[in-house]
Amino acid sequence: MGETLRLGSTAPNFRANSTAGMIDLHQYIGDSWVVFFSHPEDYTPVCTTELGEMARLEPEFARRGVKLLGLSANTVDAHNGWCADIEEVSGHKPSFPIIEDKTRKVSLLYDMVDHQDATNVDANTGIAFTIRSVFFIDPKKTIRCILSYPASTGRNSREVLRIVDSLLTGDKHKVTTPVNWEPGVDDVIVHPTVSTEDAKKKWPELRIVKPYLRFTPLPKDQTSAA
Repeated sequence: MGETLRLGSTAPNFRANSTAGMIDLHQYIGDSWVVFFSHPEDYTPVCTTELGEMARLEPEFARRGVKLLGLSANTVDAHNGWCADIEEVSGHKPSFPIIEDKTRKVSLLYDMVDHQDATNVDANTGIAFTIRSVFFIDPKKTIRCILSYPASTGRNSREVLRIVDSLLTGDKHKVTTPVNWEPGVDDVIVHPTVSTEDAKKKWPELRIVKPYLRFTPLPKDQTSAA
């Protein structure tokens, strides 16, 4: 197993076969953001719904300059057959690469295995199944956010997209986003490192609730989703 990955860690590089051929992670990232997410197994019900939704939302991620990269603990041949099922069920076929990881090489490198549920084990290999992890990786290959879901719980794809919007908006405008923030709808919070004097110059509509809590709207054409 690789080192413990935390926010700010460099995403470990790897080479692995996928539905789009051999993938070198760092080359795949290039100058883009990547959302890298895992699945326990092919032809499983929750994963089928998840991949269908990510395929539907892929144009939204692409519009933000974000690439998708999936992983499932099975082979490319199984992935290809499964994608046909996903398209039949959801009406959307994944066009982003899905990595094969039958041996859990990449899953172990990224600590995407279930250590708690002893029943969540592949009967054929005795290896723990991959959990539902999501890694948000920026163009500098830095891990900016990590989500982990148990095998029983499908991830919220809209939340994945919302996190992307928050990260992009924060980087671009030196702001943070409050609870339940939605781009183009809710105000953002001015970063504590920005003085109130400078904030007023940059954001004339600055609203000071507390000295440490200052809100401002962003023009819609300045949000990451614009």
